[in-house]
Amino acid sequence: MAKVSKEVFDVGLFKRLLTFIKPYNHIFGITLLAVFGLAIFGAIRPKVLQLAIDDNIAAKLDVGFLNHMLVYGGLLLLEVISNLLFIYFASWLGQSVVRDIRVKLFEHILKFKMKYYDNSSVGLLITRAVTDMERIADIFGQGLFMIFSDLLKMFLVACVMTYMNWKLSIIVFFTLPVILFATKIFQKYMKKAFEEVRTEVSNLNSFVQERVTGMKILQLFTREDIEYTNFKKINNRHKKGWLKTVWYNSIFFPIAELLSSITLAMIVWFGGLNVVNQQLTTLGDLTAFIMFIPMMFRPLNQIANKFNTLQMGMIAADRVFKVLDTSSNINDSGALVASNLKGEIAFKKVHFSYVEEEEVLKGISFTVKPGETVAIVGATGAGKSTIINLLNRFYTIDTGDIYIDNVRINDFTLNSLRKQIAVVLQDVFTFADTILNNITLKNSDISEEDVIVAAKQIGIHDFIMELPNGYHYNVKERGVMLSSGQRQLISFLRAYVANPSILILDEATSSVDAYSEQLIQEATDKITKGRTSIVIAHRLATIKKANKIIVMDSGRIVEQGTHLELLKKENGYYRNLYEVQFLQEEVV
Repeated sequence: MAKVSKEVFDVGLFKRLLTFIKPYNHIFGITLLAVFGLAIFGAIRPKVLQLAIDDNIAAKLDVGFLNHMLVYGGLLLLEVISNLLFIYFASWLGQSVVRDIRVKLFEHILKFKMKYYDNSSVGLLITRAVTDMERIADIFGQGLFMIFSDLLKMFLVACVMTYMNWKLSIIVFFTLPVILFATKIFQKYMKKAFEEVRTEVSNLNSFVQERVTGMKILQLFTREDIEYTNFKKINNRHKKGWLKTVWYNSIFFPIAELLSSITLAMIVWFGGLNVVNQQLTTLGDLTAFIMFIPMMFRPLNQIANKFNTLQMGMIAADRVFKVLDTSSNINDSGALVASNLKGEIAFKKVHFSYVEEEEVLKGISFTVKPGETVAIVGATGAGKSTIINLLNRFYTIDTGDIYIDNVRINDFTLNSLRKQIAVVLQDVFTFADTILNNITLKNSDISEEDVIVAAKQIGIHDFIMELPNGYHYNVKERGVMLSSGQRQLISFLRAYVANPSILILDEATSSVDAYSEQLIQEATDKITKGRTSIVIAHRLATIKKANKIIVMDSGRIVEQGTHLELLKKENGYYRNLYEVQFLQEEVV
């Protein structure tokens, strides 16, 4: 569980949150005016009613009675208008602030290194960007201004009460410290309870997101019953967290209501005796104080309730700001713009580790000439995919240098560098959108005509046109409406229309049909022609066509050369790999 702050209210966090209000100071001002209106008009109404009772009803005079009632009605109307303005503009302000924070958060997340995503839960990030944001909006719509309004109303009511009848006021003020003490204790325990609730909400979101995403695996390995049991456990922890808040509410609010009722009874008893004995208390005073008591005690209950909302919002804000404060962005200090690269690549003594002191690449060096196709082969875990990640600067190397056209890749602006490199991964990701948008990624510089021409050039136009609606066919979430081979072809076209200077292919075809494999091979030949290409090769045909083969083992380059050169090495790593893995493919 996240560490719970010892402070009941984090002033520093609140000040930081208020900085997002600056662009909306005019709306903030209108909301404050509405708050003052609610408090002032509400506090004056009982006084006007007291005057009407004492001057007219008790005295049995009708002179001025209509005026009193008109003033009372006018105050009531103004209070309603103030309430309307308050509700609308407070909510508007909250949603506007949340929109700005959410945009800032998403922009920040987009710049994170891949290492951050390796160590973070997707469900947790979704909770921060969606659920926690709504809790922050509640700070303004239901928490901050409501608390301020209630406190202001209580202060004004106390002033009016004291001015009207200080003896009756003492009875009311006598019970206030008890409620204030109970409220303070209540707030302390509710903060801890809400911390636990938010933690369990994050855990629940993460659990559900991961299981829904991996549902096929769960069903294939008949894990339904086990995961159902696990879900019940985490859901039960979530329920227990909420029940703590319910328990604290069930204790506090009856106590507050009891004290309010006792105070009202004492006012009626003491004030009533004074009225009967014709002492300093009048019937108007008694009636006004009966109205004042709910105005004093109900805000206390509401403050406690709204403080719950404020606490949840503050906890959510703290979680969101922790993500915003996470320093995991890629260093983008390069000043050179990469454009029209020749495609010469050089790795020089590159060391890299995903986890400290567990090197994945152990000082590798190699060069790729412009226009060359280089195949990288090796066992799983040899470090082949890591080369792709480092060339795109998804991760930062430990030591060594990577050059493109004799320029360190860190000297290029990140955006321009990645525009010059296109990657076709083995695990193709597609969005829940049309084929066209999955190819162009909504880049306005790439027209539908450009996509069609490119598809014809690499030989996959006919395959796309066979689908319902052709290029406008919606592939649904993660491309479930396409086969793995079709998704691979879409990714080839996505890379081709980007017109990169350097192409990187993870050329896995083990799970595709023969027809798709043929199309993929033809597409590979087409898009690698004339441009620098690095291929993590899984097929013998691709390896043979490569200008150079780099053989990796345990993070080191053990051999380099052409297919024929490497086969000539007695007991060579590549020769052994060829005889075990590729020879059977060649025979077939």
